[in-house]
Amino acid sequence: MQATLNTVHNMEHAATPGTVLELRQATKDYGKVRALDAVSIGINRGECVALLGPNGAGKTTAVGLLLGLDRPDSGQALMFGADPFALQNRVRTGTMMQVTGMPDTLTVQEHLEGFASYYPAPLGVAQILASTGLSGLEKRLYGKLSGGQKQRLHLAISLVGDPEILFLDEPTTGLDVNTRKALWQLVREFRDRNRTVVLTTHYLEEADALADRIVVLNHGRVVAEGTPDQIRASTAGKRIRAVTGFRVEEARELPGVARAVRDGDTLELHVTEAETATRALLQRDAQLRDLEVTTIGLDEAFISLTGDAREVPS
Repeated sequence: MQATLNTVHNMEHAATPGTVLELRQATKDYGKVRALDAVSIGINRGECVALLGPNGAGKTTAVGLLLGLDRPDSGQALMFGADPFALQNRVRTGTMMQVTGMPDTLTVQEHLEGFASYYPAPLGVAQILASTGLSGLEKRLYGKLSGGQKQRLHLAISLVGDPEILFLDEPTTGLDVNTRKALWQLVREFRDRNRTVVLTTHYLEEADALADRIVVLNHGRVVAEGTPDQIRASTAGKRIRAVTGFRVEEARELPGVARAVRDGDTLELHVTEAETATRALLQRDAQLRDLEVTTIGLDEAFISLTGDAREVPS
């Protein structure tokens, strides 16, 4: 009973100013498995937030709570300061989920008109067809669409209600590079209208390209949060490579060095700040050559935060 009193449908607290979605100390168990453990996330209007994490990290559970598809066992989920499942909130959201179950025998236009009818002030079907690159395919059956065309239709359906919040679950899985980047542009245009995007993706490049902020989940907890650059910097933002006789043991003692390994004659350092380590290398080894300083990728930051290279999104 106490858990029920703590759940979203009995909430009395207003949303934080400027925040349209929140999890407040949300905990969710499935049997003996704790999917979310006292997770707090706030998402602001006009922001694109990517939820990243290995399989089983809690991303799907977090999205389900934010959408009102499930209730937290304790803590709160808020949309516009109220129950996410409330009708007045559901008509303000659009969702593009991986599992669609859409009938193959309906046309593109029939699908769009059907979903548009659920909303009080939908966009025109012709407008959404044009903006998602589906013009000319109005009469084509869903079952006859290519993979990329289906994904465009799924996005069109999520946008046809002119939502204020858009949930995208792996929106470009299986798409070629050109189609993926075309969908990215549509998402950017949506966000630029001061709308909010919640993105889950296994493409780190996608999160890097679209997200204003990234929340990394692991084992049901938030392990990092910030801009893509902040996520990289929090683990080791720069990579230094050089041919040098400088010993690995010495390198590991330098300020800001998170990782030091040797590959033959080449020493590689991952550092939070490159200047100090670079100066130390140059001062202590007059023979140092082939010095290279680069920014590490988001994938390497992800490995550092979640601890398992096998779980790195592709």
